[in-house]
Amino acid sequence: MSLGEILRNLLEERDMTQKQFANILNVSASAFGNYVQDTREPDYDTLKRLASYFNVSIDYLLDYRTPKANSFLEDDLLRVFRSLTPEQQELFIEQGKLFISHNHKKIKSSDSMIS
Repeated sequence: MSLGEILRNLLEERDMTQKQFANILNVSASAFGNYVQDTREPDYDTLKRLASYFNVSIDYLLDYRTPKANSFLEDDLLRVFRSLTPEQQELFIEQGKLFISHNHKKIKSSDSMIS
């Protein structure tokens, strides 16, 4: 995923326009538009400010994987989780556990149908 796509997703999550965010970031709207369109890359300082504002790592913005993360989805999952309140995090975990339980039940059901 490109930096521009990631920025568009982050802006959409916050229901912000490029112009609004450019003002927050203190860069010109055209410069930020170039980042979103992938026609220009931000400098290191701007990357740090982007990461700080969106509460993500620079690796996340650049779609860079370390051996610890298998996919962009894993990084995105962690980013979403960290943006929740502690109460929401607990509910999120419980929902995930329900999915796991449901998957195991489906597997058991499939296995018993095969036998």
